[in-house]
Amino acid sequence: MDDLRYPLGRFEHDGPVSDADLAGWIADIEALPADLRAAVAGLDDAHLDTPYRPDGWTVRQVVHHVGDSHLNALARFKLALTEDTPTIKPYKEARWAELADHALPVEPGLALVDAVHARWVPILRSLDRDALARTYVHPEKARTLALDWTVGMYAWHGRHHVAHITALREREGWSAPS
Repeated sequence: MDDLRYPLGRFEHDGPVSDADLAGWIADIEALPADLRAAVAGLDDAHLDTPYRPDGWTVRQVVHHVGDSHLNALARFKLALTEDTPTIKPYKEARWAELADHALPVEPGLALVDAVHARWVPILRSLDRDALARTYVHPEKARTLALDWTVGMYAWHGRHHVAHITALREREGWSAPS
């Protein structure tokens, strides 16, 4: 693995989003809570406090970051579905990872991911093409983003962070849960 930051590569999707793309991405989002739990199953505090790469977040911080990120994603989707091209509020994810809640046991972070996805997946499954074409403005990206593309980006995001943890487990020889 040449770049430990991007074990799956960066998210890329150009062109139209197909029904098959959406179905796969929504399935990935639906599977994330269980996949994240499986990735950290059996890890002790020493494992959880190990960075997934040099100068990277610890496994514990990664779990809490996924909850933070996907909570923001749910809010962004709701804003885009209920307002005309809203400008979303970005957040400083690296600074959030330094806050005290990122030192908590992973269970609250896992529970947050469970809860967010329990709310988010039914919304995603309910959206028609007109709703998925709705957009929001991300001021740091200086562009308008469509919800259909954003589904793919967050599906990748979850798989990306699970891969950080599972790749670390493999490199360190930490046994996978049975």
